[in-house]
Amino acid sequence: MSQVEATTVKKQLFINGEWVEANKYTPLYSPYSNEEIAQVASATAEDVDRAVDAAYKAAETMAELPAHERAGILENVAKILEKRADEAAGIIANEAAKPIKTARAEVDRTIATYKFAAEEAKRMHGETIPMDAAPGGENRIAYTVREPLGVIGAITPFNFPMNLVAHKVGPAIASGNTVVLKPAGQTPLSSLFLAEVFKEAGLPAGALNVVTGSGAVIGEALVKDDRVKKISFTGSPAVGIGIRNKAGLKRVTLELGSNAAVIIDSGIDLDKIIARCVSGAFAFQGQVCISLQRAYVHEDLYEEFVEKMVEATDRLKLGDPQDPSTDVSALISSKDVERALAWIEEAKQGGATVAAGGKAERNILHPTILTGVEAALKVSCQEVFAPIIVINKVKSVEEAISQVNDSRYGLQAGIYTENIHTALMATRKLHVGGVMVNDIPTFRVDHMPYGGVKESGVGREGVKYAIEEMTELKLVVFNQNY
Repeated sequence: MSQVEATTVKKQLFINGEWVEANKYTPLYSPYSNEEIAQVASATAEDVDRAVDAAYKAAETMAELPAHERAGILENVAKILEKRADEAAGIIANEAAKPIKTARAEVDRTIATYKFAAEEAKRMHGETIPMDAAPGGENRIAYTVREPLGVIGAITPFNFPMNLVAHKVGPAIASGNTVVLKPAGQTPLSSLFLAEVFKEAGLPAGALNVVTGSGAVIGEALVKDDRVKKISFTGSPAVGIGIRNKAGLKRVTLELGSNAAVIIDSGIDLDKIIARCVSGAFAFQGQVCISLQRAYVHEDLYEEFVEKMVEATDRLKLGDPQDPSTDVSALISSKDVERALAWIEEAKQGGATVAAGGKAERNILHPTILTGVEAALKVSCQEVFAPIIVINKVKSVEEAISQVNDSRYGLQAGIYTENIHTALMATRKLHVGGVMVNDIPTFRVDHMPYGGVKESGVGREGVKYAIEEMTELKLVVFNQNY
């Protein structure tokens, strides 16, 4: 055995509260240094079956667990994460190349998400129905209750490997469900760390199972298994549409692609918003579902906006994700760098101007600003998932709204305007899941309803709203005429 093999961390599957050996392990490499980080278990369909079986058997225990106990477990998770926050952030920075200061912010949001889940565990309730509002309903008492679905299959992406997991696992546990979690292939360590945290927090065995490996193998097994009552998926539209087509009557929440845009009306003080727009475009290398990819700027401010964006972008520090001063680090893979560079080249060939960036060093793509981009080019109409922003000139907000809506996607959009009538008009006419007035589309806090329209998906996350989709509404009617 070589020295490298001898010192490599080996990560097993987490099934029924225990660490389980797999037949095969796959090396995991750092996106930044390309060094091997770990050997990670590759689950087979049989492993997934065992995980689903464990979750299915634990479902009754979880459903009967009192709300205060479920809340207590989630509160314990938040407390443990607070104590181990630096360790958690280090894991994210290592496996995802997320700059450490951004990773710390993700850990803080993850803690908040589990706290919200603990609170919502105690707020699950139905309503009373006035049956005598209808003829024949006299002397009847009716009310609704929410009951857990059972086993939830959670499939999560690489870009927020702790917080997007929390947005599936937190509400599932809060509402008395059990979970089989399949994390992204590049970021399994965060989920395996969370499994350890949940075990320490007192979660019953089988309530959370983590299976790592091939998305095709694990996803297929989860979607086809009748014991799995819901799939919650965050990822690409192609995979999400495939899941929905195979899911039958199984509940499905899909958070898919985006191509988020901001509109900047005339009369805006650009100095107040430039830092925000740079953060929206380039935080975590643009690998954020609601990353600011398109800006439509009123012609009165266009030249000044481009100039100030370039100046601010040039001040960003590129480098090691573990360095606290780093703003932008490596993309998740070399293939993504190659794709992004190809899209930039296509834009240049199509007449666009590279105002900043447009080049790469190893896996670090320099933050890139493109102007004069035709709407049909990939950097404008597809999800770039890289540190690239397209800035285009418009004559009016109405023109900008038309450009924003001319997209397959509709997750969130932002508009900066001093005019309340313009703002209200934009909230009506923008065809997206969320409109941020006087902010970038990249804004999200963890208790708000989050989700999109068109190819951005179906359903909503945000703990309260996820719980609604992870529970069944039951009606109870007492007939007092008996």
